[in-house]
Amino acid sequence: MSEVADLRARAEALGQSLPPLLAEAEHLAATVILGEHGRRRAGMGDDFWQYRPAHPGDPARSVDWRRSARSDAHFVREREWQAAQSVMLWVDPSRSMTFTGDAGRVSKADRARLLALALAVLLLRGGERVGLAGQGVPRSGRAQMLRLVERLSLVPPDADYGVPEEDGLVQNGRAVFLSDFLGSMTGVEAALARAADRGVRGVLCQVLDPAEEEFPFDGRTIFVSMGGSLTHETQAAGDLRGRYLARLAERKDRLAELARLSGWVYQTHHTGQTAQSALLWAYQALEGGR
Repeated sequence: MSEVADLRARAEALGQSLPPLLAEAEHLAATVILGEHGRRRAGMGDDFWQYRPAHPGDPARSVDWRRSARSDAHFVREREWQAAQSVMLWVDPSRSMTFTGDAGRVSKADRARLLALALAVLLLRGGERVGLAGQGVPRSGRAQMLRLVERLSLVPPDADYGVPEEDGLVQNGRAVFLSDFLGSMTGVEAALARAADRGVRGVLCQVLDPAEEEFPFDGRTIFVSMGGSLTHETQAAGDLRGRYLARLAERKDRLAELARLSGWVYQTHHTGQTAQSALLWAYQALEGGR
């Protein structure tokens, strides 16, 4: 019973922080709106998008003769692409994500949730369907935004390291995985393989604290995982820096390779950087901007 009460207390505390986080996410999303939504491109739809010069092979019925009559060239009237995409978000709920190397810096979990919600704001405003992996089907509309906020509040930290959740991925849809990816690679490899089998493409955003990039440790140091299951004590932490950085570089290279083989894109984001840069990159990556 005490475990249930503790879980409820943590969920309530997290839930109290989410309304301000949603406001922050909406503000962040507003900073990257560039005037034209990234999904605007030619395709099936009813809304006029643009005129373009006619090309060899264009059927005569696609030529806008009224517009063409005003010049010596023929023009085709294009409509805006309106087929909504389904985008599933996975935000690593593990204890590892609660780490921050500085009391004045946000944790990896806070940054990942902010990026996920801000990305959801942009996608939902563009008419896309968005959902959380393992938390139901993707939907559109403002009500879905509130569901995402609620469901993020109901995922307390569990294991030391997270495993991507691919349940709920829609055939030929899109996905975004936000994690530090510091645990076993087996789960990541399996999730990307299953996603690729379903024709799902997406984004791997590795969220790290600057301390995890720089390894600013020296002398006697006791390293303890955020869940307390792993402990390592050393008298010369500085001697580990070279090996640690080499292992981290190998991990990044492996993630980049897995993304490439799966048709995904990968990038590292540091919590010491602005959230805006990561959001813009992820949004453009989903829209095929990279």
